[in-house]
Amino acid sequence: MPAVKAANPKQIFAPNDWAGITSVSNIYGIWLIAHAWLVIFGAAILAAYWGNILGYILAIIIIGGRQLGLAILMHDAAHGHLHPKRKWNNFMGEWLSGAAVGTDLQAYRAYHLTHHRFTQQAEDPDLPLSAPFPVTRNSLLRKFARDISGIVFIRQRTAQFIMALRSLNPEKREQNIFIGRAFIRFLMVQAILLTLSLIIYGWTPFLLWFIALATSFQMFLRIRNIAEHACTSTGGDDPFTHARTTYANLLERATIAPYWVNYHSEHHLFMGVPCYHLSHAHKLLGDGGYHPRMTISPNYIAVLRQVIAPKSI
Repeated sequence: MPAVKAANPKQIFAPNDWAGITSVSNIYGIWLIAHAWLVIFGAAILAAYWGNILGYILAIIIIGGRQLGLAILMHDAAHGHLHPKRKWNNFMGEWLSGAAVGTDLQAYRAYHLTHHRFTQQAEDPDLPLSAPFPVTRNSLLRKFARDISGIVFIRQRTAQFIMALRSLNPEKREQNIFIGRAFIRFLMVQAILLTLSLIIYGWTPFLLWFIALATSFQMFLRIRNIAEHACTSTGGDDPFTHARTTYANLLERATIAPYWVNYHSEHHLFMGVPCYHLSHAHKLLGDGGYHPRMTISPNYIAVLRQVIAPKSI
C-alpha cells in the first residue's frame, strides 16, 4: 500500500512557530535522561531505606513509569531529538536509555520509521498492537495479568536470549545482530546497576529496579501502546486521524504517559517535533482550530473503556 498522507506544516503553522517547536535543545534531552535516572535511583534508595512493603510497591510503580520514560527518550533519539549532535544523540539513545530496557536504537529506528510511513496499514510493524481491539474485558485483564506477573517479560527476554545466541552463528549473524547487541547491552547495564546498588544500599534497590522492569513497566508500556492507535479511525486520507492524543493527569504522567508521550497525534503529524515541544504543538493546533479533526481522549480510563467490546461490559 502507499505511504500514509503527511500533514504540511507550512499550511498549519506560522514560520516562527514551526521553527520554535522543531528546535532541538543542547541541554533539554540531557536533563530528561538525568531526570529519569534521578527519579529511579531516588525511588529505589528511599524505598530501601524505608524498608516497608508499601514503599516497595510505590517504588515499583514509580520506577516502572520512569523505565517507560527511558523507552520514550530512546524513541526521541530514534528521531534525532535528544541532542542536535548525532554522536551524542545516538549515545544517549543507545546507552543511557535504550540499553536499560533492552532495546537497540538502530534496529528500533528502522522499525519505527516504517510504522510512521505505513501507520495502521498492512505494512505497519506495530499493527498487531492495535488491530485486536476492541477486546472483551476479560481478555484485557488477562493481558494485564501476564504483564504484572512477569510472564511477558520472561517471554521477551527468553526470545531475545535465543536470538542473541543465533547471532553468534556466522550464517545467521546478519539477521540477528541487532537483537544480540541489544541483549549484550541490556546485560551490561544491569551489571552496572547491580554494582551501584550493592555499593550504595545493598541488593534492594536493584531488585526494585528489576521487579519493576518485569512487571509495572510491561503494563504501562501496554497501556501506552493501546492508547496510541487502538480503536481509532487510522489509515484514512486525513493525517489528523492517524493516532490518538490522550490528556494525562499527574498520576498518568508519572506512570503511563511520561515525557509528553500522550501527545501521539501531534507526533505522527509532525515527526520533527521533539517530545518537549509536543504540548506546545498541541496548543498551536488548538489555536488553529484543528482539534475537532483529531482523535483526543480526556484520559486513559476513557481510552480503556473505549477498547473494551460493549457486549463484554
